[in-house]
This record gives sequence, C-alpha cells and structure tokens, in this order.
Amino acid sequence: MRTAFVDKLIQRMDRLEPEEVQHIMLDLLREKGFLEKVFQALQEGIILLDGSGCVTYINRAACEFFNLEADAVMGQQLGKGVHGLDWKELLKPGTVVTRDIEVFYPENRFLNFTVTSIDDEQPLGFVMLIRDITQTRKLTEEKIESERINAFTLLAAGVAHELGNPLNSITIHLQLLERKMRKMGTSGAKLQEHLDVALGEIKRLDLIIGQFLAAIRPTKPQCQRLQLNDLIEECLRFLKPEIEQHKIKVRRELRADLPYMPLDGNQMKQAIYNLIRNAVQAMQSKGTLTVSTTFNDFEVLVGFQDSGKGISAAEMNSLFQPFFTTRKSGTGLGLLIVRRIIREHGGEIDIKSREGEGTLVTLHLPLIEKQIRLLDVGSDDAPEAP
Repeated sequence: MRTAFVDKLIQRMDRLEPEEVQHIMLDLLREKGFLEKVFQALQEGIILLDGSGCVTYINRAACEFFNLEADAVMGQQLGKGVHGLDWKELLKPGTVVTRDIEVFYPENRFLNFTVTSIDDEQPLGFVMLIRDITQTRKLTEEKIESERINAFTLLAAGVAHELGNPLNSITIHLQLLERKMRKMGTSGAKLQEHLDVALGEIKRLDLIIGQFLAAIRPTKPQCQRLQLNDLIEECLRFLKPEIEQHKIKVRRELRADLPYMPLDGNQMKQAIYNLIRNAVQAMQSKGTLTVSTTFNDFEVLVGFQDSGKGISAAEMNSLFQPFFTTRKSGTGLGLLIVRRIIREHGGEIDIKSREGEGTLVTLHLPLIEKQIRLLDVGSDDAPEAP
C-alpha cells in the first residue's frame, strides 16, 4: 500500500541530498517502530488488511485471541485463519461492520470486532479492531439475573400476602368444621377423609410458599467455624431411612484433614439435605451416591455424584428456574435454595450431567472469607469473621 506521502517523497528523491534522504528514512523507521510498540501494547487486537483481505499487520493481542502466529499469517487471507465469517461481504469498500463472535480455542470467549476502510476515498485496505467482551457479557448476564431475582422477590411478597391470609382463614374454618364433625359421631366420620385431604393440600401450599420465600429472600449467614464433614455425616444420618428405602448405597470420600470453615450450620445443612434428596430421587431405586470433600489453597470442593438417569441438555438450561422440576411431586425450588445459600457463603455451585450417566453437583466454597453475594444487590455487607 502506497500513501500520498510516499508518492510525493518518491517524486522529490532526485532533488534531495543523500544525507536528507537518510535522515527522512531514519525518521520513518523510528515512527514505524514507535507505532508498532504502541499497537503491541494495546489490549485490543488490531489487524490491517489489504484490499483483498490479506494480512499486512497483526498485533500480539489479535494473535492471542485467534491463536495465530504473526509470521505465519502475514500475507495470508485472514479467512484461512479465522473461520465462519463472510470476508467477501465484510471487505466491501465504504462499509463499516461490527459483530460479536464466540471463539472456543484457545479458550472460550466472546469477541467483538469492527472492520472499516482505512480511507473511503482511496483503496488503502481495511483495519479490524477486536475487543474481548467476555467479562462485559458476564456482568450483563449477572445484572439481568439480579433484576430477575429482584422481580421474583416482589412477586414472592405479593404471593405471601395474597395467598397466605386466605389459606390461614380456610385452615381455621376447616378446624372449626372438624370439631363440629366430631360431635356428629358416625355421620361426621364419613366426611373426615375429605377434610384430611383439604387440610393436607393447604399444608402443601404453605410449604410451597415458604420454600419460594426461602429461595429468594436475602439473608445473612450466621457463621461459625465448623467442620463440613461433620455436617455431611449429620445429614446422611438424618436421611438414612429415606436412603435405605430407595436401596441406595452411599460411598464416602471425605478428606480427614479438611479444615474448619466459617459456615452457617443450619443453612449449609439445608443445602446438603436438598442435594442428597435430589440425588436419591434421581436414582429412584438402587444406585450409588458418592459424597466427596477435598480442598486446595483457595477453596473446599464438595461433590455429590449419583448414578441416576442424568439431565438432558435442554433441562440443564432451566435447572435454576423457579418451579422448574423433572419430578411429578417436586416444587422446583430446591436448587434455587441451594444456590442462594452457597452464594451467600461466597461460593458457587457447578452441575455436570449427561443423560444415562448420572449427575455430579460440586459446591465451591472459599477457604478465605469473601464478601457474601446477597441477592439484593444494593447490600454490600460482608459477614464478620468468627
């Protein structure tokens, strides 16, 4: 590519002294070296293309984004190194194209690139600017999730008010009816079965409302230094009759040297109960539940591996949606409660599953206390160290 400046310089060459030519060339080389250092220092990727889409310059950031070698790609069609884009369409003169793409190698990330002509009046080629927007997308998704949860919080308050009071009133009237039926003797006993069903359904509705509120209501853990293995063993003892009823074998892989951690014992037991019950119900009858604990320099990992039917890809995307469940009798709030508890302890929950091969749920709990992630994003209070 020749610029107007270079053309003028060539025309004047015969009128310049050798020393002047040398001085100008040194200035150009210094300018070129300075600009290359600037481009190499940028976090954004920069690729210069000629009119046919061949690379004339690529900086270090662009090479890292696409896992390219600068020497190998110079002079080559960029489409050979970066697939999935219509370069003929992108490189039409006078157009500006901006687009987001997802790349999976050398690592999964989202990139935004803009392709524009260097000069709309002269065919000098194109410049491609690439930005890594992975973190931006993640923050946007977290913001959307927070707004969605805040909406559910408002909904929960409305549900509790609109349904709670009528249910209490119905319960009182049914209890009064039950007393009158007892006085009726044999004739009243025949209606007792229907009354018991009605009372049972009201209790079930109360349970659903309570679970919904527990799933999304922000709470601050009351932490003490506890041994996580002890909490797991306590939960397994409590659920032993249910586990034995389903003929489930429990395999323990608990590290004896697991450090004590700042935990809210009641909340953490609630999370463990839910995960063990989910695993047992996923296996239905017979199977193996493997409960494991381990740790590294940064976090404690707690695993719950079942040998059940697994979860399909379509269902995986909806696991943390309120009221989504794969069971006929489930409320669809168990995992939402677990995630809320783990996040309030500064951790995260990870789920891996494949249909027919079971499910692995892993809890990541930080060894060093982090600021808790309450669901009401306006609060930034962290729990005090015990």
